[in-house]
Amino acid sequence: MTMQKKLAVQSLQWTGQALKVLDQRQLPGKLAYDEYTDASGVAEAIASMRVRGAPAIGIAAAYGVVLSAMQHCRGDGGSGWQQQVAADIERLAASRPTAVNLFWALQHMQEVLAGHPKDPVAALLACAEQIHADDVAANYAMGELGADILADAQGVLTHCNAGALATGGYGTALGVIRSAYQRRPISVYAGETRPWLQGARLTVWELAQDGIAATLIADSAAAWLMKSGKIDWVVVGADRIAVNGDAANKIGTYSLAVLAKQHGVKLMVAAPMSTIDWNMETGDGIEIEQRSIAELLPEAYRDSNNPLVNAWNPVFDVTPAALIDAIVTERGVVLNPAGQGVRGLKHAD
Repeated sequence: MTMQKKLAVQSLQWTGQALKVLDQRQLPGKLAYDEYTDASGVAEAIASMRVRGAPAIGIAAAYGVVLSAMQHCRGDGGSGWQQQVAADIERLAASRPTAVNLFWALQHMQEVLAGHPKDPVAALLACAEQIHADDVAANYAMGELGADILADAQGVLTHCNAGALATGGYGTALGVIRSAYQRRPISVYAGETRPWLQGARLTVWELAQDGIAATLIADSAAAWLMKSGKIDWVVVGADRIAVNGDAANKIGTYSLAVLAKQHGVKLMVAAPMSTIDWNMETGDGIEIEQRSIAELLPEAYRDSNNPLVNAWNPVFDVTPAALIDAIVTERGVVLNPAGQGVRGLKHAD
């Protein structure tokens, strides 16, 4: 079993009165934390991608509800604070549409609120801290299960950032890679992941903090890398998994899945159970977030009066279960999910 060590970097830190969020937009050049004392600030941190990654978004939102209750609830039995907290929960829910972990965490917090109608702060904080701790534990469990599958792999390619920065700690896809690397060093490649460059700015930096060597490639070099025979697996995270095994992840994952199938490379999706949307039968129903064209289109085009140049900026795509070889969760592994989806995990021990 992999030892749970303290990682070199943590994306979220609870101080007792505030949530400290590592501003991932400034990495790797600057390690800077922003401190939030209300839910609206946390919602803005999620929307602006200061904090990102489906599990981390859910954890941050849970702490956001705690901050809302701390701000509005005075413990006097009055009901006015309940509407204010409800409004903050709606604000948090609207911050990012694709990551199901956000809504999963908020649902848990709402259930706690319903059970503690007078003074819920302590119970909400306990729930948020449990969500945070459970995510870290789940990541370590996934790491071991995924490493078992990668036992004979010589090289892996990962996309976006699904590590400690995107979770409560250790990571999903990078958790698998970390655990595999601890057993036996393997070659790790990371795509740059345009347009936000989470691979170039975050993944290779995060791995370097833990002493793991990684090679950065341009996104467009992935097919040639696969053809070279240097990788056996593509290992990615997910923001939402449908019941049939279709998985939404950072834009470009679907492309890698298609390329992997062509070149005989296998694809692993590592994600906690909270990423599975049991109300979503197939990936066709997953809402794909469209972000501002300003994140993609050069300023010269945005400032001109030329209507012929525009941009399309979806930040997720959906990989069909038929292109996925393994889905790894803390509760177990589904191999070749195209046949049965992830239904067997629902009641697994």
